[in-house]
Amino acid sequence: MLAGKGFPNLNLKRDEIAEIVSAAARGLKIDGKRVLVIIPDGTRTMPMPLMFELFEQEFGARASACDYLVALGTHPPMREAQLSAHIGKPVVNGLCGSTRIMNHRWELPTTFVELGVIPKGDVVRISGGLLEEPIPVRINRVIFDYDQIVICGPVFPHEVVGFSGGNKYLFPGIGGPEIIGLTHWLGALIGSFEVIGTGTTPVREVIDKAAALVKVPVACFSLVVTEEEVAGLYFGGAKESWAAAADLSAQRHMVWVDEPFKRVLSVMPNLYDDLWTAAKGMYKVEPAVADGGEVVIYAPHISEVSYTHGADIDKIGYHCRDYFTKQWHKFKTVPKSVLAHSTHLRGKGTYEAATGKECLRIKVTLATGIPEEHCARLNLGYRDPASVHLEDWRGREHEGIKLIPRAGETLYRLRSLTAL
Repeated sequence: MLAGKGFPNLNLKRDEIAEIVSAAARGLKIDGKRVLVIIPDGTRTMPMPLMFELFEQEFGARASACDYLVALGTHPPMREAQLSAHIGKPVVNGLCGSTRIMNHRWELPTTFVELGVIPKGDVVRISGGLLEEPIPVRINRVIFDYDQIVICGPVFPHEVVGFSGGNKYLFPGIGGPEIIGLTHWLGALIGSFEVIGTGTTPVREVIDKAAALVKVPVACFSLVVTEEEVAGLYFGGAKESWAAAADLSAQRHMVWVDEPFKRVLSVMPNLYDDLWTAAKGMYKVEPAVADGGEVVIYAPHISEVSYTHGADIDKIGYHCRDYFTKQWHKFKTVPKSVLAHSTHLRGKGTYEAATGKECLRIKVTLATGIPEEHCARLNLGYRDPASVHLEDWRGREHEGIKLIPRAGETLYRLRSLTAL
């Protein structure tokens, strides 16, 4: 049963949040059971210290164990200093008191157990023929050490799945490489421009089908958050709580504009520490940028393309979808999640195999700590971050110039364009 509340113009008070958590704990009947809470990493805005405190009060008092697993997907593991800041209490040797705080060890094959396979026929149907192979469904085997899984994470517009959250914390959050790669590539084949900020998508359908293979009971807290506040908190099944949060996220995290932007400066906060994550500064504005326009990702603190996938990205650079699909013999062995990231950051475009000419809809420029020659190799523009002065960008929307002071979570779309 779905519980919780949210507001398009107000925020929840602490006691309202606490009551939702308390009621959920009572309803789960977790006395004496082992509970695993799956949480986001530090690349998501999230009141994790508050939720950790409330979970320790409500779940810790009832359950025989209440541990935490960080749903990294393929992001770098969080160090203990980062985990301590993340939950608001010291983490030492993987423990906060007697509570285990675990990173999802996606890089170890022994982490995973196979739950089954999404058959080829279902994949073809769901993807509309864009994918034609069965998808093995593997997940972190640690979930089977627990009696109850509780997902807790925020919901935002998302370039691959439409809106993040819900069962996405299982796949790709703690899922195996096959489903991570194929779902991200499916999102890329459809196109981030079309998918982002839409509710029911083929990628979401694949994720929900995979989640149905998980036989440990799963409940979910879905949050809608701004930089400092909680606008909504819903509890129930993963699909139901996510759907309620996605509806509210569409009101809180989407801005509709009448005229396209010619140039955008996306200022990336420190929670994004490589281009792999900071690319959201492109994803969230691409649908509102005019043909021939430019997105500048401003992040002087970033000097790495990807801590996890940098070597693969260096080999292929950043290109539109057709660049890869029309030369598939060259790229079929590249991890599909890397190909997807490349196309998402580079945006819409075309590629003519006969001439080898790639035409990209908009320009993407980095004003980061990544050197100019590296940007050129990646097929991206470069601007010295020291030359960027925010005051030069302010108050110029009438000229088609947009400054986004904290980019990465709010989606901009043109009213005249409809999504998937």
